[in-house]
Amino acid sequence: MKFVDEAIIKVEAGDGGNGCVSFRREKYIPKGGPDGGDGGDGGHVFLVGDEGLNTLVDFRHKRLHRAERGQNGMSRQMYGRKGESLYIRVPVGTRIKDLDTNEIMGEILADGEELLVARGGRHGLGNIHFKSSTNRAPRQATSGTPGEKRNLLLELIVLADVGLLGMPNAGKSSLIARMSHARPKIADYPFTTLYPNLGVVKMGMGRSFVIADIPGVIEGAAEGAGLGLQFLKHLSRTRLVLHLVDIAPMDESIDPAAQVRQLVAEVEKYGGDLADRERWLVLTKKDLLLDDEFEQRKEKLLTELNWQGPVFAVSSVTGEGVDELAQALMQHLENTDSVQELDEGSTDEAPYDPIQSR
Repeated sequence: MKFVDEAIIKVEAGDGGNGCVSFRREKYIPKGGPDGGDGGDGGHVFLVGDEGLNTLVDFRHKRLHRAERGQNGMSRQMYGRKGESLYIRVPVGTRIKDLDTNEIMGEILADGEELLVARGGRHGLGNIHFKSSTNRAPRQATSGTPGEKRNLLLELIVLADVGLLGMPNAGKSSLIARMSHARPKIADYPFTTLYPNLGVVKMGMGRSFVIADIPGVIEGAAEGAGLGLQFLKHLSRTRLVLHLVDIAPMDESIDPAAQVRQLVAEVEKYGGDLADRERWLVLTKKDLLLDDEFEQRKEKLLTELNWQGPVFAVSSVTGEGVDELAQALMQHLENTDSVQELDEGSTDEAPYDPIQSR
């Protein structure tokens, strides 16, 4: 199935049913009075998370989604039926934006999670509500209100703990294939991933994390070169970024340090807090160099970058260094979880109560 991570749709909630103007007509009961019933409420539109979906491709073919209208009121004080609400299934990780107001309406982050995106119209009142001692035969009723209509941008942002960042052919797909059961396309010629891939790295009973591989970013991506920066958003929810660098490029004129600085500049142009995200340096394709040559290139790279963070060297072909990297990632993520739980449990403030705060 084709991977699509953006789609524009229009949602229309159901209109409320109109109230009824009617009078009781029965034999032997003169002046029966008003008996017009209310209309039914219009149906709402909800988006629902479905972990079985991983693309928004279906929304490229169906753009308009309508909930059911409320039924009109009827005589004999019969109320109209409420319109059926519409539940639209979307992949987990979908962010919803109102295109008319540029408002971020919310995100679907769990299977079964629901988000109301369009509220149905209210029902109209029948003439039974307008009778009084001075108006015994009311001939007025109210119409139902229209349901909300919205133009929505759906953005699928993959949910992963660790994201892979690097130039094309830096070895991202090979690494994710070595660490997990993901099987992205890998070729023995210059080739770049065309869409994000997710892999689950299992480290033992109850210990695992999710890693994401996105298409490579090239110079000028902020201006639309290559695939642009459209896939960098998939790293916005990751807790840690692995910056992969090809330490043995096929073209010997390529400077790995210049590539790192180039990619960092593109990420900064992208904006947001991605440039400030914690980042580890991973030197790939170690198997292509002798140990002495590798150490020389490594020291030269770290010196030119003035790199102070963690550094790992791996070979996805032989598996060298991959297990050590996976163990370090798992340990880091577990330590981060422990710190967050400690911070959340150490507060002396009472939990916020939205009812008491009114």
